[in-house]
Amino acid sequence: MNIKTLLLPLCLTTFFFFACSETKSIQREKTTVYTPADKALYDSIAHQDSLLFTAFNTRNLESLKQFFSSNLEVYQDNIGVRNYEQTIAAFKGLFQNDYVLTRTLVNGSLEVYPIKGYGAIETGRHTFCHTENGKLDCGTFKFVHIWEKQNGSWKITKIVTYDHKL
Repeated sequence: MNIKTLLLPLCLTTFFFFACSETKSIQREKTTVYTPADKALYDSIAHQDSLLFTAFNTRNLESLKQFFSSNLEVYQDNIGVRNYEQTIAAFKGLFQNDYVLTRTLVNGSLEVYPIKGYGAIETGRHTFCHTENGKLDCGTFKFVHIWEKQNGSWKITKIVTYDHKL
């Protein structure tokens, strides 16, 4: 027996062992259940999210504006970058459409992480739906909101929204 004949089974066994171990590791990561590090912060941001999108779903532009910092930056994969004024103008235009676009948070997707001395990071997935030509049209997207606590109230300073299936 030569050395190649002896090493080949050993190498294959080692490869499959590590490949299977890595697969199990990846599977464990995917099944990890999120638990908030700060439950009070999580509850506060979840409540702000609910109020924000109640204003959105009811097309209440004046109420919606209250959630955004004047230095807001919005990064959206299919649109680009917008500032506060551009974002408010986009909402105003959207609210003038014949159809009503509604947002629903995907159950179990919300995660909140503290930012020391600043505020919080909110991540999740949300579904937007409207009826077009008699049919419900929906899309589910990922988002990140950066919240800053300003003078006792929460304001969004950054929004990242992505996975719009470009």
